Amino acid sequence: LRSISGVSNVHQVVCIKHQDEMENAESGGAAQTDFIYCYGAITEVLRCGPPYLHTGHKVLVLVIPGNPGVVGFYRTFIQTLYALFGCHHPVWAVSHAGHCTPPASMDMVEDADSTTDLDTFGLNGQIEHKLTFIRKHVPKETNLILVGHSIGCYIILEIMRRDPSLKILKAVMLFPTIERMAQTPQGKTMTPVLCHMRYIAYLSIFLLSLLPETFKRSLVKLVFAGIGSLDSSVVQPTVGLLSGDSAANAVYMAGQEMRKVLQRDNVTIKKNLEKLIFYYGATDHWCPVQYYNEIQEDFPTGDFRLCENGFRHAFVLDAGREVAKMIAGWIQPHLRI
Repeated sequence: LRSISGVSNVHQVVCIKHQDEMENAESGGAAQTDFIYCYGAITEVLRCGPPYLHTGHKVLVLVIPGNPGVVGFYRTFIQTLYALFGCHHPVWAVSHAGHCTPPASMDMVEDADSTTDLDTFGLNGQIEHKLTFIRKHVPKETNLILVGHSIGCYIILEIMRRDPSLKILKAVMLFPTIERMAQTPQGKTMTPVLCHMRYIAYLSIFLLSLLPETFKRSLVKLVFAGIGSLDSSVVQPTVGLLSGDSAANAVYMAGQEMRKVLQRDNVTIKKNLEKLIFYYGATDHWCPVQYYNEIQEDFPTGDFRLCENGFRHAFVLDAGREVAKMIAGWIQPHLRI
C-alpha cells in the first residue's frame, strides 16, 4: 500500500519467532498501518505482511470489520492469524470509510466536491468503498479469503453479489448481522436512538471530543472495567473513536443498517454456499439463535456453527486471539493452492 498511497512510511514487518510454536502463534508479526484515500474518504489499512502484494502472494486474507469499523480493534486478531499461517500469507484489515482519525496531513475526504453525491459514509457507500479497495489494491490474480464481522458479513454478501468475478475462495462470517437488524433485541433498543434521535447522539459525540486525551483514556478504561480480560490494544482505538468525526460516521452508518438490513439475501447465499462459513453467537442480541436455526433450516447443507465458547458479539474486546486460533483451522486448507 505504501507504493500506492505514498502517504505513510513503510516499516519492516518483523515476525516474532520463539522456540515454542504456541508462543509464536500468540505473539505474531507486528501489524503496520497505512492511511490512504479510497472512494474519496480517509481509510486506515492494518496490515500483517509486506507493504504490497506481488505474484508470490497467491492468497490475501482480508478482514471486513463491524461497526465501528476501526481496524485498531482487530490488531490482536490479525496478528494471531498471520503468525498461525507461519507469516507466509498476508493478512489485512480495511477500515470503513471515515472510521478513523486522519493524520494531520490528511483530511476526512479527499475532495469534498467529488464525493458530495456518493454518500460515502452510508451503508451502500461502505460496500462500494470495499469493492473499490479490492479493485485498486489487490491484484486480479490474487485469491481472497474474506473474514467478516457483524455488518462486515452483510458487506461481504453484497461484494459477492455485485462482483461475482472476484476470486473469493472462502468467506468466514463471524456473528453475522445480515437480516432483520431492527427486529433483534439490540436493534429494538438502538433503532430509536440511531434513526430518530441521531442528532442527540451527534451532540454527545461532539462534547466527548472536547475532552482532554488523558480524560478520554480514563473514561474508556472505566467503561471497559467490567471486562476482566480486556485486550489492552483496543483502548487507544477507542480513544481515537471519540475524536468526533469517525464516531459520527459510525452512528450515521448504523442508522442506515437499521433501515436497510432487512430480509436475508438467500439468492447470494445459495450461489456461494460452498464458500461460506457462518459462526453465530449463543447469546448474541444482534443476531439471535433464532436466526441461526432459521438459516440452518433453509440451507441444510451449509456450514453454520453456533458458539460454544461464550464469545461476545464484540469478540475483539477480549477474545481476538482465541477467535483467530479457532478460525485459522477453517482457513488453512484454502491457503494451499
